[in-house]
Amino acid sequence: MAIQKHELTDSYGMELELFLIWMKNRGMTKATQKAYWQDAQSFLSSVHPAAISQLGKMDVMRYLASAREKGAGDEARNRKLSSLRAFFKALIEMEAGTANPAALVAKSKQEKHRIPVYLEEQELEELLQTIQGKYYARNLAIVLLMAYAGLRVGEIHRMNIPDLRPDGVIHILGKGRKWRVIPLPEPLHRVLRKALEERIDSRQGKEQPFFVSQFGRRLSIRMIQTVADQTIALLKEERPSLADKRISSHKLRHSFATMQIRSGTDIRTLQELLGHASIETTQIYTHIDNKQLQTAMGNISSKIPSGLLGD
Repeated sequence: MAIQKHELTDSYGMELELFLIWMKNRGMTKATQKAYWQDAQSFLSSVHPAAISQLGKMDVMRYLASAREKGAGDEARNRKLSSLRAFFKALIEMEAGTANPAALVAKSKQEKHRIPVYLEEQELEELLQTIQGKYYARNLAIVLLMAYAGLRVGEIHRMNIPDLRPDGVIHILGKGRKWRVIPLPEPLHRVLRKALEERIDSRQGKEQPFFVSQFGRRLSIRMIQTVADQTIALLKEERPSLADKRISSHKLRHSFATMQIRSGTDIRTLQELLGHASIETTQIYTHIDNKQLQTAMGNISSKIPSGLLGD
């Protein structure tokens, strides 16, 4: 039987409120707060009406096993586990708990070095040609920032007017509230200036969001994704060969990284451009057209005996 919202609040309202305060004080983004909050609520619903002080490792594992049965993969399971680790850690730091049972649960091993999905350069050019309509400059700027600057959807959402400097450098607030500086190519800088010229005045007080909706509010993450998704859908209509290719807004970021690797950008520089905390995350792109691997295998070519098939 599903737990009613008021029942959850009656039993765990204080702990959930403390968790929210803790996340805000840690400077977590609203998107992260929402995801962690929902995971914590879902977990507490599964253990209701047990007191938090009574919860242990098996409660966490039972919840994660149930999530897997409902279709959650390794990545989703690990995210839920991270949420619960943060939840119990918050309670300890806020002096409302004494143990972190989620810290005792191991993360699932995820497939490493899976080659990412991306678009070829010619496909990216065709993608840009499909953009049209009333908000052409704005939407073009959004797609360009994903495909030719490697920005995440959330980073585009958080952009403010002062982040774009007159010299063409843009300051980006990335994951973990870490800033990075990206020198933009002149064509991209020009499109951003044009988008700024045509931008509707913001109606959000002192805030200066770079991208705004037709109602003068900061363009939402969902709307930014929609701009990319609709553009990709038009490309697929013109290129039937891409119909079964799973392309999304985040895959445009993969396309940017792929172009950088093919152009000879070293892995450390690419890590900084993408805003990755760990270089291991960036290394997935070294498996794309790795010229060193091709050269190494080319050296073996002459070593293989001829006439193996009777030629």
